[in-house]
Amino acid sequence: MDTHAYTARVVWTGNRGDGTRTYKGYDRTWNIETPGKPVVACSNDPVLGGDPKLHNPEDLLLATVSACHMLWYLHFASDAGIAVQGYVDDPLGEAEVEPSGKGRFTRAVLRPVITVPEGTDLEAADAIHGRIHDVCFIARSVAFPIVYKARYEVAAG
Repeated sequence: MDTHAYTARVVWTGNRGDGTRTYKGYDRTWNIETPGKPVVACSNDPVLGGDPKLHNPEDLLLATVSACHMLWYLHFASDAGIAVQGYVDDPLGEAEVEPSGKGRFTRAVLRPVITVPEGTDLEAADAIHGRIHDVCFIARSVAFPIVYKARYEVAAG
């Protein structure tokens, strides 16, 4: 079995001068500063006092689930001779929060719109989704179900 290692650097940027001396005295902001890659500015969920203009952990998790699925879909489509011409996903993450504040994702619904050429076998194109959970690192790692509701558009000409 091969092993892989991944790294990231998370740097808290929310110190207003007194650190965490008081609960409301600091910002819930940070940067993802992975060496050699663009910096991603992040914040907490706005419901929890975060900046709504920045990505939060929930945004990033949902986007990661979607991106992993997309990349495997494109791979399997290529292997099957299906010439995907466009792929746009607007995934939905569903979560629950207990009265104590503990929360968790209960599922993710991937809703890709996939553009394929005229004459594509749409049943074969759709069947690819069912194979992805067995190979996607992210799907195999999360503790909630991932379902898909794909739509297909046929490219003109």
